[in-house]
Amino acid sequence: MDERNGGVPSAALLLLADGRFPAGAHAHSGGAEAAVRAGRITDAASLAAFCRGRLATAGLIAAALAATAATGADPAELDTAADARTPSPALRAVARRLGRQLLRAGRATWPGPELAALAAAHPGGLHQPVVLGLVGRAAGLGPREVALAAGYDAVSGPATAVVRLLGLDPFAATAVLAELAPETDRVADLAVAAALAYPAAGPEALPAGAAPLLEIAAEQHAAWPVRLFAS
Repeated sequence: MDERNGGVPSAALLLLADGRFPAGAHAHSGGAEAAVRAGRITDAASLAAFCRGRLATAGLIAAALAATAATGADPAELDTAADARTPSPALRAVARRLGRQLLRAGRATWPGPELAALAAAHPGGLHQPVVLGLVGRAAGLGPREVALAAGYDAVSGPATAVVRLLGLDPFAATAVLAELAPETDRVADLAVAAALAYPAAGPEALPAGAAPLLEIAAEQHAAWPVRLFAS
């Protein structure tokens, strides 16, 4: 929670984390579509296992990048760090596309010179978590708030997608998100610690947990001729 708001959760955080925020995330499954086809997600229990693994790897990386960006760190340097932590070309392309869409939505929602300058300096786009941190900063959010948004996005996207892919009971999918809430909080805490260490340690302070199966599945998914989700 942002100390500038007296420790009270900001409505801007709710807006930014809302799946209806027009930043394009609804078109992506976070790897769930490939996992469903491979039989790795079949029910609520396997969805929880998938989301837990995603949160501890890609989710933690995204949360740390967002938190560090919210502190005012160099976005170009963070984008390079994000590239190094994303082996899959397909996922790098998706991350930049989502970053462009988020920046467009952020500029319309919280217009200002900082986001306008960011768009002008990086027309090809930056990784979505980096943009998330900067958009959150423009909205008046602090590092922990944007880290929470990134962590929640890492699990809510797959959970929502599996409702559509498997016809999973939406109550069961929501229960999975509730089950993972304490872990999402812990990821946000770890992300903030990395952001605080960043000025002295540089990119080495950022988590780099590998998720090879997510990366491999993303490359396979990108080659499918027919799919419901973009990634």
